[in-house]
Amino acid sequence: MLLIASCACSAGVLAQGASKTWRCGNTYSDRPCEGGKAVKVDDPRSDQDRRAAEAGARSASTHADQLERSRLSQEKAAYDRDRQAAREARSDALAERRMALSEQQARGHASKVAGDPRKSTMSFRSGSGGKTAGDAPAPKKKKRKSRDSDAG
Repeated sequence: MLLIASCACSAGVLAQGASKTWRCGNTYSDRPCEGGKAVKVDDPRSDQDRRAAEAGARSASTHADQLERSRLSQEKAAYDRDRQAAREARSDALAERRMALSEQQARGHASKVAGDPRKSTMSFRSGSGGKTAGDAPAPKKKKRKSRDSDAG
């Protein structure tokens, strides 16, 4: 019995070492499937070739990381420039609107002033000598001496 059990175990180990890989469509499996093909997965490269390939992959990965950092930095700089340009554009548009509004107000004021009748600079009084409530007091006139009284 012991001999049979040990043979069965060794047969299982041998079967695992000689297992094949099967390609079933776009997936790989250790069991055959319908329409699947056996794929050879042995790596025929030497240890030196394998180490060189791994070193190349690490170098490529490091270079890719550097490129990614550079790209992210450039994207951030472009984003910051775009935000600054948008901020300046908003500021310019606001200043333009303010200028247009002040010009519009100035034109409105000018047309209003042009449309109003002008106030007379001379004041006229009625013949009766009546004063209105808002008139300022009239300045007192000095009496002049006549020339006739000076000559005589």
